[in-house]
Amino acid sequence: MNPALINLLVFAGVVIAIWLAYRFFSSRNPLESRINQQKTITEDILKQLYHVEQSKSSANLDNLAGALQLSRRKIYPVIETMTGSGLINLHDNQIELTEEGRQYALKIIRIHRLWEKYLAERTGHKASEWHHLAEKMEHKISEEEAQKLESFLGNPMFDPHGDPIPSESGEMNKVKWVPLPSFEMNQPCKITHIEDEPGVIYQQILENKLFVGSHVMLLQKDNNEVSFVCEGEEHRFSTIVAANIHVEALSEDEIFEENAVRLSALQYGETAEVIGLSKECRGANRRRLLDLGILPGTKVEVDLKSPLQDPVAYRVRNTSIALRNTLADLILINKS
Repeated sequence: MNPALINLLVFAGVVIAIWLAYRFFSSRNPLESRINQQKTITEDILKQLYHVEQSKSSANLDNLAGALQLSRRKIYPVIETMTGSGLINLHDNQIELTEEGRQYALKIIRIHRLWEKYLAERTGHKASEWHHLAEKMEHKISEEEAQKLESFLGNPMFDPHGDPIPSESGEMNKVKWVPLPSFEMNQPCKITHIEDEPGVIYQQILENKLFVGSHVMLLQKDNNEVSFVCEGEEHRFSTIVAANIHVEALSEDEIFEENAVRLSALQYGETAEVIGLSKECRGANRRRLLDLGILPGTKVEVDLKSPLQDPVAYRVRNTSIALRNTLADLILINKS
């Protein structure tokens, strides 16, 4: 056979093979994408229904679509599939979880909260980023991977916001916290949970340097506003914002440090003694401060301030150490 003809046939065969491969993968990728999208919507619906159930409210197609920011046209086929697979029940336009759907929802919540714990303990991501990043990962991690992550984190019982993490079997620790406006006035308590939704309220709480574990005392309250003191600073919040902060009474072995302030509040000429580190101080930051000798009872004073007042050099154990204000905010002191 003519060599030129052979080369032409080989070339044509390669072109056809490439074309067939392209058709195969281009047809498969949209299918995989559609399957993943359906899975994500299904799991988002289950999680939302679980939260509705816990708030003792009810859900229908319209408010569910609104909460998930999806159109009825997009959500309705998924609802039909979920009904057929036994994850949900429909009663007079009300949508409810079955026991199977509830257990599935708890698996997604478990992964979400474990991933938030991982982001808080093992990465440098800001608190305002944890929820959004965890919402992406909750649809990608398998149960086996979640079990490994839980073990890696030391089997935590609560996420960084204070929410209990479901066990592998779907069990959760019961919580005793109440919204801050509902707590007794002039009685010391501690923040045990900060709701991270809606994001605009959560961001406002973060900007006021309020963390899980912080000791607070409610000073005044009415239907519109509450005022309270936290680590040496007085705050005024609307009751709507304050209701996103949950507290509980101090345990018998916890002492309310009435004069406690953050290290960042220390001025030239003042001396102080370290009370301890905020629970919000985690991972590498916590290890660094402990390695630097920031321990209860340590004497500290301002050594030097930069022109922009950040960072600040502090004299600790005859050594000058520079700390950003964001890190100094996590060190609690008593001024001498």
